Amino acid sequence: MVSEEPIRVVMADDHARMRTRIREALEVGGCVVCGEGASADEAVALATEHRPDVALLDIHMPGNGITAAREIARTLPGTAVVMLTASAEDADLFDSLRAGASGYLLKDTDPAVLVDELRSALGGESPLSRRMVSRIMEEFRSPATPRFVRRSRAAARLSGREWEVMELLGDGLSTDEVAQRLFLSPTTVRVHVSSVLRKLRVKDRASAFKVLRGE
Repeated sequence: MVSEEPIRVVMADDHARMRTRIREALEVGGCVVCGEGASADEAVALATEHRPDVALLDIHMPGNGITAAREIARTLPGTAVVMLTASAEDADLFDSLRAGASGYLLKDTDPAVLVDELRSALGGESPLSRRMVSRIMEEFRSPATPRFVRRSRAAARLSGREWEVMELLGDGLSTDEVAQRLFLSPTTVRVHVSSVLRKLRVKDRASAFKVLRGE
């Protein structure tokens, strides 16, 4: 049985109003908010100082919440990392889980159930917004991903480095993992992806993968 003791939480989000709303929901639910930050660096520092039960992180904040999630998961195995974000993008979902996040909740999650979701993470479950559960199920139900077709019209538009980046992403590596593999910064990886999307005249990575696979 999961303990009903107050959950100690460190939270990070660069929007002050959102932090206030989240803190109020947590405190109403009986949580203790040990610290609040507005960046990835602050999230890691607060988690290291307070060693909370849960680190509740936004993704799109300075320094990137996924980077914070990876560092906290690596150095504080006793802290459950849960993302609370407005992003329903597949890349953010899967990058977060690969980084060690225990859960992925969207900011439209009912504040009244937020504490229950965090408690479930402490109980070994993986709290996920319903839309995210559907995406994960779709991913596992999909057939094996075909390789990219280098001898295609699309191939002529991409540089060698852009091909390397897209193939590694297509193999399931996260943005940070691609950066480490190619000795690039995550920002440079994203710049390459943006260039690919522009060259292929598509809006997102999933569409780019389809073009590069000749679908």
